[in-house]
Amino acid sequence: MSADDYYDTLGIPRSADDKEIKKAYRNLARKYHPDVCKEKGAEEKFKGINEAYSVLSDEQKKAQYDNMGHETFTNASKGSYTGGYGGGGGGFNTDFSGFGDIFDFFGGGQRRSGPQPGADLLMRIQIRLENAVSGVDRDIEVMHTEPCSACNGSGSETKRLNTCPRCGGSGQMRQAARSSFGQFVRMMTCDQCGGKGKIPEKTCKVCRGSGHSRIKRKVSVHIPAGIDNGMRLRLEGYGEAGDFGAPNGDLFIEVYVQSHEQFIRVGDNLETTIEISPAQATLGTSIDIETIDKRHLDLRVPPGIQYNTALKIGGEGVKRRGNPGDLLVRVKIVTPRFLSNEQKELYAKLAELEGKSSGAGGFFSGFMGKKKGKK
Repeated sequence: MSADDYYDTLGIPRSADDKEIKKAYRNLARKYHPDVCKEKGAEEKFKGINEAYSVLSDEQKKAQYDNMGHETFTNASKGSYTGGYGGGGGGFNTDFSGFGDIFDFFGGGQRRSGPQPGADLLMRIQIRLENAVSGVDRDIEVMHTEPCSACNGSGSETKRLNTCPRCGGSGQMRQAARSSFGQFVRMMTCDQCGGKGKIPEKTCKVCRGSGHSRIKRKVSVHIPAGIDNGMRLRLEGYGEAGDFGAPNGDLFIEVYVQSHEQFIRVGDNLETTIEISPAQATLGTSIDIETIDKRHLDLRVPPGIQYNTALKIGGEGVKRRGNPGDLLVRVKIVTPRFLSNEQKELYAKLAELEGKSSGAGGFFSGFMGKKKGKK
């Protein structure tokens, strides 16, 4: 993965629109494509350009990247295996979607010869809202291919590979054909080595020459605070095993946040509701509030509060990027449906006093509008 900011990788400002992003990408892709540029490090540069474009050209991914920042977006999801054969280091983003007509400049996107990187994997998991608010570490089981431990991923019992005799190590075969327009040559992937250019000296009996084994592994994943519904985390190198000498694919984990019975999320804020009586709304009161992480806070409700007012408790929202959101406590004033005789007398006395102090319209005249005079 590129260590640079994605905007810096493409050489564009953060305010760049879709047209500017695509233009920068096309120019850099042409310049650094491995089939064209033979400079040292061109392939890694090309991968970084493609990675940056795959994020910035996607509206949802770009919004997540802008909100979470480069470090959190790219590194927060790095996990680790629990036991087992490692089979090499991390991989890189091999998402070449979005290339479109770019590949037309380089032969129509045919399979390149040589070892091929492993395929990416996608998993979907559900987490609770409180885990999305504060972050959580999760262990998940992944079924994927790994380099065969018997042959170290080479596919050969002797761990040695020979040059393919059919294609001479190029991984491709030339096929000549004639048409009414003359003779032409078509390049095809070698059917003996599968485009690798190498074949096992002696086929491994464990993996039957594939160099891969299918294994279930437990992977530790850090889900960062502030992750939102539908966001994806990437664990580099934890996808399918690549060919011998090529990197593994990546594992993408798509996160779905379950709804909560007490809190809802609004951006980086959390919102909850309390119910108070008309008397408490009029005189003011103190209410015990339970936060999403089960702590208890004393909330002062001021006298005369109105229905649906939101009282703010600072810093008790989503704990993302060191700048937490707030907890908004929305007040609902509930009118009692059943009253004792004593309560009815008190409300009647209150209504009488309100009528005397506010005129014929009473206390509620300000809400209901002025009464029309008699004609």
